[in-house]
Amino acid sequence: MPQTILNKLLQDEIALLAKTHGISADVLEKFADFTIVNFKKKDPKPKPLTGKQLKEAVCKHFDVKDIKELKKSSGFQLATSSMGKLDLSKNAGWEMLYRKFIDVLPNEANEKGHGCINGINIFKYDMPWRTFGLDPKTSSTEDIKSAYHQLSKIYHPDTSSTGDAEVFDRLTVFYKSLTYKF
Repeated sequence: MPQTILNKLLQDEIALLAKTHGISADVLEKFADFTIVNFKKKDPKPKPLTGKQLKEAVCKHFDVKDIKELKKSSGFQLATSSMGKLDLSKNAGWEMLYRKFIDVLPNEANEKGHGCINGINIFKYDMPWRTFGLDPKTSSTEDIKSAYHQLSKIYHPDTSSTGDAEVFDRLTVFYKSLTYKF
C-alpha cells in the first residue's frame, strides 16, 4: 500500500492505465508512491574506478592478461605511439588510456561546466558522435552538419552570452573529423 496519499487525478490515471494495459493498479500505485517519495533525491555520484579496475579494463581492451603482457603488446604500442611518454605509475595515466580506448569514466559521466556538451567534457574525450548527440551507424552528413550548426549557434565566439572560442574550435575539429572526405 502506498505511503503517500495519491490525489484523484493520479488515482484516475492509474485506474485507466491498469485497465488499458492489463497492469495491476497496486503495482502502479507503488510505482507512483516510489516516484513521489524519491522525486527530489539526487542520484549518488558514481565512484571513480580504482587503479586495479582501470588496469583490468585496459588489459581486457587490448586482449592481454596483465600489465607486463600489455607493455609488450604490439597493438598497445601502436595504439599509444602518438600519445607520448605515458606515466603508468599513476592512475592519471590509466584514466587517460581508459578515456581514449574504452569509454567515459563512470565518475565523469554527465559532467557539467565549461567544455561539457551532452554530459561529455570535450577537452578530455575525443567523442564527436556523442558530443553531437548522434548515432554513428545511422547519422547522415546532413545530421552531422545540423548538429554542428546547432552547437555553433551557442558556442560561436560572436554569441555574446554563451560564445566560447575554445569550445567552438574543439567543435570545429570534431565536425571536420566526421565530415572529412578521403
